[in-house]
Amino acid sequence: MRLDGKVAIVTGASGGIGAATAVALARAGADVALAARRAEALQNVAAQVRDAGRRALVVPTDVTEQAQVTALVEDTLTAFGRLDVLVANAGAYIRSPIRALTPETLARSLAVNFYGSVYLVLAGLPHLLQQGQGHIVLVTSMDGKKGLPPDAPYVAAKFALSGFGDVLRQELHGTGVAATVVFPGRVDTPMIADLRVPWISAKIPPEAVARAIVQAIRRRRSEVIVPFQARLLYWAQCVAPKLADWAVRTLGLSGEEVEQDDTA
Repeated sequence: MRLDGKVAIVTGASGGIGAATAVALARAGADVALAARRAEALQNVAAQVRDAGRRALVVPTDVTEQAQVTALVEDTLTAFGRLDVLVANAGAYIRSPIRALTPETLARSLAVNFYGSVYLVLAGLPHLLQQGQGHIVLVTSMDGKKGLPPDAPYVAAKFALSGFGDVLRQELHGTGVAATVVFPGRVDTPMIADLRVPWISAKIPPEAVARAIVQAIRRRRSEVIVPFQARLLYWAQCVAPKLADWAVRTLGLSGEEVEQDDTA
């Protein structure tokens, strides 16, 4: 799939993977609708999209509200006249040990990490099917392949989204519309700024994930796992889950939360 002249929607575009993906898509030739709650941060990303020579549309959006996501799609179609790529990236890293988990915490995680992406698919898919081409990217997490404690709320939502994407891809076969599920490992974003991780799962730059997303769209890939060492954990999980459990414990893959120094 060529991206020249195409139109993409990216949620969670105010920073991290979303911002990097929006800029990467623009550099590949796409116009981009940017969605997130922080309007000022979206304007900064829009400036980078325009610097790449493409058009940008800023649509402040809370993805937990289906009506706002539907409006995002409608605003994009009104502004650009077409829609080709959906990148459902918005998310929140919500952790809790299961023994302390409340239904409210789980619901909050599902609202943003699962339903926020589902709403975008439900709103945008009819337009892609009508034109007989397009691409949907669901950004989940390696937590959607191998759960890490104490991430139960986050893991539940990401596993749900991964399964949704697996079915979506199969249902889209033969329609001209493709779907990719992206499983990043630890990424250097504000979402996990307070998490110290071991060297083997060192945080990768969001630009690395953005490049993988653009490549996946071009090559119509089904799944993407980045970086390479994240694949090792997945393979261990497939072969022997207890071996993967051992690796998580021994290597400290859950990470350690540290207090941020706010002094200047």
